[in-house]
Amino acid sequence: MAEPRLVVEPGIAARVSAIAEPVLQGMGYRLVRIRVSGEAGCTVQIMAERPDGTMLIEDCEAVSRALSPVLDIADPIERAYRLEISSPGIDRPLVRRSDFERHAGHLVKIEMAVAAHGRKRFRGMIAGVEGNAVRIRRDDVKAGEEADVLLVMEEIADARLVLTDELVAESMRRGKAAERELKRSLGLAPPSPPYAKMSDPAKSYKPKQKPKKALPKKPLPKNTKKHRLAAQGLPGGDIDPSEGD
Repeated sequence: MAEPRLVVEPGIAARVSAIAEPVLQGMGYRLVRIRVSGEAGCTVQIMAERPDGTMLIEDCEAVSRALSPVLDIADPIERAYRLEISSPGIDRPLVRRSDFERHAGHLVKIEMAVAAHGRKRFRGMIAGVEGNAVRIRRDDVKAGEEADVLLVMEEIADARLVLTDELVAESMRRGKAAERELKRSLGLAPPSPPYAKMSDPAKSYKPKQKPKKALPKKPLPKNTKKHRLAAQGLPGGDIDPSEGD
């Protein structure tokens, strides 16, 4: 919860951040980013999340109810504004070291505050975090350029995930898990029936089967005319015992 952000807003957004972040931490949320724009007169957008990276509508409503009176008293903005609480979204900004670690293997776009490797913009897969830097495996490599680059995280001005099918699928799994957990914590999840028991896959039930009794084998009849006639219930007459088929 106390992990510092790598990206810190300037000006008015910084004043809002100083007020909002302690309130969010006290509620069990983390501040992601604050944007102050001139849309609809003035809009203050506060992105927040749970420590696991999820943020449901119920979470946004709870944060809005808690922050509104605090901001009204502190009055960090001199004019009227509209407060907007939101989740970071699927193609979210990455503002902490743990964000890069959690989304390793996903595609990201990065803009540097200080040029690195002769450029400021990078796009590629997050290959891991090493010390104070993130390793990016570029997907726009040209001839003579290194595919892997190390970018110092404190020198990153903006980092944002790129929307892919894999990222959408992972976000949906996390969202469903967070929703189930919230319902359980609020007592809204239906209780399990009294007869239901958790099964142990390692101890799955197998009905016992009685061993089958071996039936005595009947001797095969000899292939002679006498035995064929006997099997058909016909009179044998005078049969030469030495006569074969």
